[in-house]
Amino acid sequence: MVPFSVLDLSPIVEGGSAADAFRNSLDLAQHAERWGYLRFWLAEHHNMPGIASAATSVLIGHIAGGTTRIRVGAGGIMLPNHSPLVIAEQFGTLESLYPGRIDLGLGRAPGTDGRTALALRRNLDTAADRFPLDVMELQAFFGPVQPGQAIRAVPGAGLEVPLWLLGSSLFSAQLAAALGLPFAFASHFAPDYLLQALEVYRREFRPSDALPAPHVMVGVSVFAAATDEEARRLFTSAQLQFVNLRRGTPGPLAAPVDTMEGRWSPSEKAGVDRALAYAAVGSPDTVRARLRSFIETTRADEIIVAGQIFDHAARLRSFEIAAEVHRSIT
Repeated sequence: MVPFSVLDLSPIVEGGSAADAFRNSLDLAQHAERWGYLRFWLAEHHNMPGIASAATSVLIGHIAGGTTRIRVGAGGIMLPNHSPLVIAEQFGTLESLYPGRIDLGLGRAPGTDGRTALALRRNLDTAADRFPLDVMELQAFFGPVQPGQAIRAVPGAGLEVPLWLLGSSLFSAQLAAALGLPFAFASHFAPDYLLQALEVYRREFRPSDALPAPHVMVGVSVFAAATDEEARRLFTSAQLQFVNLRRGTPGPLAAPVDTMEGRWSPSEKAGVDRALAYAAVGSPDTVRARLRSFIETTRADEIIVAGQIFDHAARLRSFEIAAEVHRSIT
C-alpha cells in the first residue's frame, strides 16, 4: 500500500493573516491524522506574503503538539540557510519532545529570491556548494557521540532523526543515492526531471545504515471537489499564485475566479501548465484516475499531496477526497 502524506505551505489568503494560516494548518493536520495520512510536512519559504511557514521548526512543534500519531516534519528545511549544528539542535529538540514522530527533509534551494537569500545567509558564495558536506555534518550530529568529539548537538546527538533529501534535479537524486537516503521529488511544482531523477536515484542507490533499499516520495497537487467544474475553479487560486510569483509580485493566496482568460499571457499559461503538469484536478473519479496513473508511472513508494486552496473548508474537503481515493486505489 502506497502511503499518502500532506505537504502544507500554510497559505496566507487574501484578507487573512499568518495567525489564521497557523490555525488552519493545525486543523488540517488533525483531520489528516484521522483520515490516515502518514506524514504532515511543512516547507521553509521566506519573504513570501502567501506562505506562513518561514520559521519551519517552530511550526512543526506547534503541529506535533496538536496531534498524537501522524509524523510531522520539514519538506523541507533549506539547509544552506542554516548551520548544520543549529538544525541538529532544533530537530533534536523536536525529536525529544515528540519521539518517533519527526522527519527532516533537506533542500539546497534558498526557498526565496536572491536578495532575500543574501539577507538570510549574508554570503552566497559557497552556501549551496557546501550542501553535500553540510548534510554529512548534520548526519554526524545526529549520530552517537564519538570519543574526543568537541562539538555535539544537545539535544540531537544519538537521536538519529530520519533525514530525507528533497529536490527537483538530478543533483539531489545522485546525492540521495550516494548517501543512501530516501528521496522526495518536487513534482508538484517542478516536474521536468521527475522520471529521469527517479531512474538515476534507483540505479545509483547505495544501501546505508539508514536505508537498505531506495525509497521514493513524489509530490502531486490535488484540487478535488464534487465536480470537475468546481475543482477547476479551486485550482485557479494556485494558478494565480504561480503567475504572480513568476512576475515577481508574490502576494497572499487569491480567491478563485471563474476563468483565467485574460489573467495571463500565452507564455505565462504555458509556464504554469508545465509547472503543474501532474496536478490532479477534478471530481473524485477524475482524481482517482489521475493518481492511479501517476503512481503507476512513477512507481512511487509514497505520495505527498499538496493543495493551495483559498477556502479552508474546500481545502479540507479536497484532502478528504484524496484520502478516500487513496483507500480505493492502493
